[in-house]
Amino acid sequence: MKKSHKRLIACLLLLSATAVANQPGVLAAGEETDKADAVFILDEIVVTAPRGTEPLVVETDPQAPRLPIPSADGGGYLKSIPGFSVVRQGGTGSDPLLRGLGGTRLNVLLDGTAQLGGCPSRMDPTTSYAFPESFSKITVLKGPESVLYGGGNVAGTVLFERDTAPFEKPAVRVNSSILAGSAGRNDELLDVTAGDTSGYVRIIKTRSHADDYEDGDGNTVRSFYTRQSLTGIVGLTPDPNTLYEFAVDTSTAEAAYGGRSMDGTKFDQQNYSFTYEKKHLSPLVSSLEFKVYHNYVDHVMDNFTFRTPSGMMGAMVSNVDRTTTGGRLVAKLSLSPATEANVGFDYQKNEHTKRGMGTEYKSFPRKPDLNFTNYGVFGDIKRTLDSHNRLLGGLRADSLEVKKLSPATAEDNNHTYGAFLRYEHDYAHAPLTSYVGVGHAQRPADYWERTKGASNSTFFLNPEKNTQLDTGIIYSSGKLRASLSAFYSNIDDFILITGSSSASNIDATLYGGEADVSYSLSGHWTATATLAYVRGTNDTGNKPLAQIPPLEGTIGLKYNKEKVEAGLLWRGVQAQTRYDVGSGSEIGLDIGRSSGFGILSASVAYRPAAHIVVAAGVDNIFDKNYAEFVSRAGVAVDGIPATIRINEPGRTVWVKTSYNF
Repeated sequence: MKKSHKRLIACLLLLSATAVANQPGVLAAGEETDKADAVFILDEIVVTAPRGTEPLVVETDPQAPRLPIPSADGGGYLKSIPGFSVVRQGGTGSDPLLRGLGGTRLNVLLDGTAQLGGCPSRMDPTTSYAFPESFSKITVLKGPESVLYGGGNVAGTVLFERDTAPFEKPAVRVNSSILAGSAGRNDELLDVTAGDTSGYVRIIKTRSHADDYEDGDGNTVRSFYTRQSLTGIVGLTPDPNTLYEFAVDTSTAEAAYGGRSMDGTKFDQQNYSFTYEKKHLSPLVSSLEFKVYHNYVDHVMDNFTFRTPSGMMGAMVSNVDRTTTGGRLVAKLSLSPATEANVGFDYQKNEHTKRGMGTEYKSFPRKPDLNFTNYGVFGDIKRTLDSHNRLLGGLRADSLEVKKLSPATAEDNNHTYGAFLRYEHDYAHAPLTSYVGVGHAQRPADYWERTKGASNSTFFLNPEKNTQLDTGIIYSSGKLRASLSAFYSNIDDFILITGSSSASNIDATLYGGEADVSYSLSGHWTATATLAYVRGTNDTGNKPLAQIPPLEGTIGLKYNKEKVEAGLLWRGVQAQTRYDVGSGSEIGLDIGRSSGFGILSASVAYRPAAHIVVAAGVDNIFDKNYAEFVSRAGVAVDGIPATIRINEPGRTVWVKTSYNF
């Protein structure tokens, strides 16, 4: 065992012994006392995914302790939610899929802004620019039953939301944390807000670093990275119903990738946004929100900064960038005591450029290749029929103009639509909610799909058209909380990528669902379990649809008493025998069957004072060697033979301290 592992395990055992030895009384969280044996109720540790609290919506607090410890980016965090899987590239930059669908089929917004990556090989998906703990809430909207956050949500929508609570008097708030773990992993967060009733100033600083990790067989996986971000927010609140907010987000990063012939040596990002919110404008208009943003991504990848070039290619470098500008105006309407609605308009324009290949790339001019301009209008409505029944619906229309400027010019226009209708019922004699809904979303081909073919061979792909049935139940009473969701999806003109240079429209069918349950065994013990399954079929080719993850489940056990909380989590994944070698999406291609595996992780947390939490854990306790089905293929690096897939980390030990007031 490594010395670093021994030291961290010693810290974990010492922490556990301290927790067990403590025999406190009871005191509410944050309440002051002079007694030496003061007790502070510990916030819940999430040892499985967060529960669905309303139909097709999952919300989670990214600042809450979590088992296993998530990656330092948004994709790694989403992996712990049932229905999500990620394509690993290295230690960071994982690309998420929901129910086997990712890329632009999954809308991802960071604090209300679309921050599209620049890499033509998707080294930098949107989630790679999100340090989860710097956000207040992560919301997942499953399927196409939403029209408010952009079109093309074939799989669903993910919202990384950052809220700054208003101040009732002059004060300062601090949220900070430090994490240390195996493979040199260290994350730091400092979030400071100062303000009063007239406004606030907020500064968020993050840094995350890790060295190459080892898989369960002790092989080194190229995966090191360093990422830093700085956010500044100024909010003006002239009255309780008005907010003007200016925000600036900047980040830099570099990362090595075990599954690529190049590494990411530069990930520079800047985002500027302005938000105006006004509440209670009139009896009809209950709120108005206006947001505009501008962001820029500059990305460099090469094969010589972090490695020695191999083969006949020699030194290679590529520099791309993307500029995205957008805005959104939405009004919330109170049409009657039983009816509320949202109506709005959004706009987005993004421009992508490339530079010539070569070590002297900085001397080459940037050449625009594709420009996208989209206008959208939307509206939804919620009607409360009576105390037990609700009806929800929405419509959306988008107009997209795409211009290809090099190497061959072309222009395409797509007019797409979205709609949904859902019925929800609360049972009168049981704490149970059931729902059934139908949603439709259309998605035009994106940058990665339109540039797959030579010349204009894939530029004019038909938009995807997904019609999906969603149904489920949510139960919450006493010791038992549970939810079950199921879906059936029919996608016409599904865009399937084959190999490195071909994309075509096919018809596809998917179905599956997710389940989670939590049961209180006693006053201190809680058992949890989750299950996620999806099956996809290429109807045109009469064969499995590529990049569909296998059946996955978790079983967890939590102990919580006053200052202490501990958790044990087992994650089991079935072998995947349904695949289509060489086919997939812009995220990855199938490379064959995968083996099943089971992983056990454990953690303990202790609150020694009202504002301090110390947590520690061991992930993959038995140091199992495994890889996810949707993982990318590896390449031979520094004499190490290529593996079929990028293996996940072996035993990982970590300690985290959080301080908040």
